[in-house]
Amino acid sequence: MSVTNNEQSILKLANNLVNNISESELSIYDEITVGDPNYWIPSRELELLLNEKLCGIDLGSYPNRTRSKIVKQLVCKAIGYPCPSSFKKTKPRFPGQNFDVATQKSNNFQPVNESISPSRRYVLIRPSKDNIIQKVRVVPGTMLAALDTTGKLTVKHQATLHINQNTATELVSQEDTNVLKPLVSSTVSIPSIVSPIDYPSRDCIMSIQTIYEKLKTVVGKSFNDAGIDQERNRGAQLHNLVCQSLGYSSYKDDGRFPDLTHQLLEVKLQTSPTIDLGLDVPSSIEKLELPQIDGVNIRVCDVRYAIFYGSIEDGKVTITNFYLTTGEDFFSRFPQTQGNVQNTKLQIWLKKDFFD
Repeated sequence: MSVTNNEQSILKLANNLVNNISESELSIYDEITVGDPNYWIPSRELELLLNEKLCGIDLGSYPNRTRSKIVKQLVCKAIGYPCPSSFKKTKPRFPGQNFDVATQKSNNFQPVNESISPSRRYVLIRPSKDNIIQKVRVVPGTMLAALDTTGKLTVKHQATLHINQNTATELVSQEDTNVLKPLVSSTVSIPSIVSPIDYPSRDCIMSIQTIYEKLKTVVGKSFNDAGIDQERNRGAQLHNLVCQSLGYSSYKDDGRFPDLTHQLLEVKLQTSPTIDLGLDVPSSIEKLELPQIDGVNIRVCDVRYAIFYGSIEDGKVTITNFYLTTGEDFFSRFPQTQGNVQNTKLQIWLKKDFFD
């Protein structure tokens, strides 16, 4: 597996964490605080590490149950944990690092006897027809939920956007949350080498007021409409405009939450009043799966939400309204509704290029 210079630095951090774990007396069942700088392996590092350690391994032609145990043992060794003699039926199977493991020879993903958990990570391993591990993906439950086309998620959250006819832009939250306030700055300059999906750090995070002033300029701008069934492409064009407005030299999106990790900013494009949130609850106090910042865990409710409303005419999407809020204040401006609640066996068809 060839890696870039950036991936080499990520692998170096990952291997340092693995060494820390292997030198400790921790088991896979011992709780680790999300973002712990010594023992928590972030998803980006975990994915690269598992690809480095597992790809090319022959899983043989074992029965499913035996293969499942072998895969869990391989994962244990790869991330520095001792292998238990037997694996407890915990939820998730690796509670300490908060992830489940599944071997996906097909694109039909079926959680075992439960629905997708938004806070959990899922390690999906793709073997070849000859049972050689080819690729590993580490994704949050929210990303898997977004792939569901059946509408059979246990809970689907929604909110409603009421357009303010008197003003095109609105700063819903006048300041950041108490957790985030000590970490933000009103004078942030983005170096050209910094990516919008890099991890945030103290004083690289713009205040919510600064973001608001910069993103107001997006109102009035237009881009080509990719079509009603191309919401992802529409969103990518908006994300590109947002990155430019905030001073990033390039646009990048890895599909993780929040969209612009470096600014703890989630971006949503609305062409209708219904805001689909999937499994996300913006006001949640759950910790984000990110490294701590100066010992502080960032929560979902600390994330800033940039909501853009666009009108579609003559094959163009024109941004007409912009709203900015913290997750903490989200539902004070956008009333929460809830879609259908169903309890059915969930099957998610992974996209053809999911493991590419």
